[in-house]
Amino acid sequence: MKLTQKKIDDYNIELTVEVEAEQFSKAIKQTTKRLGERVTVHGFRKGKVPQKILEQHIGKEAILDEATNALLQNSTREALRMLNLIPVSENKADVVTNEEGKDFVFKLTFTPFPRVTLGEYKNLDAEKIVEPVTDEDVDKQLQAMREHHANLIDAAEDDKIVNGDFITLDYTGTIDGEKFSGGEAKDAPLDIGSHKFIGDFEEQLIGAKVGEERTVKVTFPEEYHAKNLAGKDAEFACKINSIKHRELPELNDEFVAKFTTFKTLDEYKADVRKNMEANAERRAVENQQQAIIDKAVANMQIDLPPVMIENRVTQIINELSAQLQSSGMNLEQYMAFSGMDLDKMREEQREPAKKAVLTDILLEQVARAEKINVTDAELNYEISILAQMYRTPAKQIAKYLQENGQLPGVVSSILRRKARKFILDNMAGAKKNEDEAPVKEADEMEELEEN
Repeated sequence: MKLTQKKIDDYNIELTVEVEAEQFSKAIKQTTKRLGERVTVHGFRKGKVPQKILEQHIGKEAILDEATNALLQNSTREALRMLNLIPVSENKADVVTNEEGKDFVFKLTFTPFPRVTLGEYKNLDAEKIVEPVTDEDVDKQLQAMREHHANLIDAAEDDKIVNGDFITLDYTGTIDGEKFSGGEAKDAPLDIGSHKFIGDFEEQLIGAKVGEERTVKVTFPEEYHAKNLAGKDAEFACKINSIKHRELPELNDEFVAKFTTFKTLDEYKADVRKNMEANAERRAVENQQQAIIDKAVANMQIDLPPVMIENRVTQIINELSAQLQSSGMNLEQYMAFSGMDLDKMREEQREPAKKAVLTDILLEQVARAEKINVTDAELNYEISILAQMYRTPAKQIAKYLQENGQLPGVVSSILRRKARKFILDNMAGAKKNEDEAPVKEADEMEELEEN
């Protein structure tokens, strides 16, 4: 096999593959035998049909096409193995020559995995900043609890809408005097201050009474999901049908005893502060660790192909779509609800996707450099977690992963976690992390599988 590389641009290459003529002839013979075993020809046993006879029955082109496809796949795998190239985009294959008696020649165009040079990833330092918990922070948490347990009471006849009220209203929207689809509703519920409606729609209703009619003027956002409304000025004729005020319970010992396991307000406040301080410490550690990983990524030299970012964006959106479907919503409904379209969604995900791809590459390269491996016990433990999650026997999960080619992905995930732990265990002044999930031994795996 003869291989010739040609650089197309900064990220893509063209690989010309030349396979010896005898290999193509061999592929044709193998294809003829394989097809002959599936075709019944009077006077010949299956698998013993001569090529010329078989060509008369199914056509020479059919044999040639199948032989070409088989040799193309096998030769592509071999060529990539020989050159140690990993495509990160789809291969575009163009057959140049596939005539019997001549060398089989084809061209592959693809984006290869980029060249990576690790920088410093050990002894990195980052400050741990713990945000102090103030009395105001605690008070906000207590206020949120009061609001959660608030009662809705009917407003008095002459009461006006204030921020925080719950109302129902009729509205009819028009643009240039014309009604538009989705711009009309009867007895629509609305929390004033929730900003579920566009612009300052809710603020313009403050001060209105039950039965009062008001005209609200707003402008639809330029990026609004309904293109026919984006950027348009609209007027809504509104009529207030009902107003309910929120009555907050008094914050005292009685309230605390009713809704918590504590007996006094002071005890509850102390517990709230303790939990908030623990969360602040946890966030500080997480932020410090992420800063260490980000520094290691920044120290790495790589020219990341755009296709890798786009592939990860697609993966993120597909995962979101699957999550939405599991909760009874589809992606189109989500985009309509959030005022998104697919282009905007992809644009917003590009930076997070780029960061995720670079982090994965860093961790995979560190695992390789440090000769980090995944043990059978670690793999079995990961499978047992999946088994518990999906309430399926571990052996069945392992079989599914194997048959669907997903086992390498599970192994890669474990490797990345171990590489991340290695970097953090070797940060400046680090103590070994003792809180990592322990690797279960083989006998424990059997126990899990039985359960």
